[in-house]
Amino acid sequence: MKGLIQRVKHASVMVEGQTVGEIQQGVLVLLGVEKHDDETTADKLLHKITNYRIFTDEVGKMNLSVQNIQGELLIVSQFTLAADTKKGMRPSFSSAATPVQAEALYNYFTERAKLLGIKVANGQFGADMQVTLNNDGPVTFMLES
Repeated sequence: MKGLIQRVKHASVMVEGQTVGEIQQGVLVLLGVEKHDDETTADKLLHKITNYRIFTDEVGKMNLSVQNIQGELLIVSQFTLAADTKKGMRPSFSSAATPVQAEALYNYFTERAKLLGIKVANGQFGADMQVTLNNDGPVTFMLES
């Protein structure tokens, strides 16, 4: 499972002109699910994302997590993160999870995040989405479990 995380001041996602998810300060998570992923890998990635120290403390060092700052999460499914781009000029998605498996793990990931007491917003699984963000820094990391 892969999570491209971005520290944001604000982020939102729209589907067919309607806002379906929106957060203020926190983390935008673009979530990619691969065939070998399961609830254990989802739990590991969620723990890493929610505890990853990417927010600055009082002296300007990245020492605080999204939980420390009581920030928010916007979780957006993105199967293209599972692409193999090592050869050729067209991505291969052979390692991506099936839509059924990916949606189940995406929903599991979201529900587990809510149990942590974090405000969570979502995109719409499988939809054509437009994501808008105010990347803070910019600070962006690829995390994997």
